[in-house]
Amino acid sequence: MSASPRSVALLLMAMGGPDSLENVEPYLLDVRGGRPTAPELVEEIRTRYRVTGGKSPVLAITRDVATALEQRLNGSGETRYRCYVGLRHWHPFIKATYAELLRDGPDRIVGLCMAPQYSSLSIGAYVKKVEEARTELADETPISFVTSWHRHPLLIAAIVENIRRTLEKFPAAVREQVPVLFTAHSLPERVVAMKDPYPDEVTGTVRAVCGQLGNQPTRFAYQSQGRSGEKWLGPSVEETVDVLAQEGHRYVLVAPIGFICDHVETLFDVDIELTQLARTKGLHLERTPMLNASAPLIEILTSVVDAHESSLVHS
Repeated sequence: MSASPRSVALLLMAMGGPDSLENVEPYLLDVRGGRPTAPELVEEIRTRYRVTGGKSPVLAITRDVATALEQRLNGSGETRYRCYVGLRHWHPFIKATYAELLRDGPDRIVGLCMAPQYSSLSIGAYVKKVEEARTELADETPISFVTSWHRHPLLIAAIVENIRRTLEKFPAAVREQVPVLFTAHSLPERVVAMKDPYPDEVTGTVRAVCGQLGNQPTRFAYQSQGRSGEKWLGPSVEETVDVLAQEGHRYVLVAPIGFICDHVETLFDVDIELTQLARTKGLHLERTPMLNASAPLIEILTSVVDAHESSLVHS
């Protein structure tokens, strides 16, 4: 009798977002570690979700990724994969999903965040949530984490392809001169003093993409700075759009390389707020599509998981 295949639980993690307008305030309460949010800011954030569909699309997208990725991973090989989705700040919380996957009795667990660049304040926070769940549930199942895939060749190729396709929205005569403005989510500036790898990893993604874009002009800026009162990484996208306008540019293509799927930071911060700002300065702005649950992302993640598994075998 042949041995049963090894079973691996693949825990896909994302920040998450409110699943209704009513849950914007409790969601923000969790994001802020239990500190209440000023009513005017709650209403501002609620308005952002109201005009972008009434809820966060992150859970639905990540579940679609999990379904497709599980099917793809189980297409060959002896290992049997089961994909689960856990969110850092909303339901289903990472702890609840972790308890669920344990009931299926996996031989091993792999944690994978839906973000390609590592930071101790982002990816590190997901790992901490998992470790807290393991402690609370007294679990000792072997576990490992994919912590970074910021220069994966398939990721870079997918970003380049989306940039080239979106450039076709501009008049043919100006395409080669349209600046590509790469963006990533800003973090508190203290990460620099912490020697956090995030700024270097973001730069690494940008450089890898630029290496395939030829002579296309490019810029980089951070977006979606928080309201914590401390200094955040810059330059900001708003400052950069202003500079581009002052330099005489009339077109700009925003490529949010720090994001994998659509959420309020792309659907509102870029598509509405930044687009309106650009318009007031005489700039026509377009944005590259996010990978979401597309076939290219499934191929990327399949390769990322395969490489991770191979490294475990040879370590």
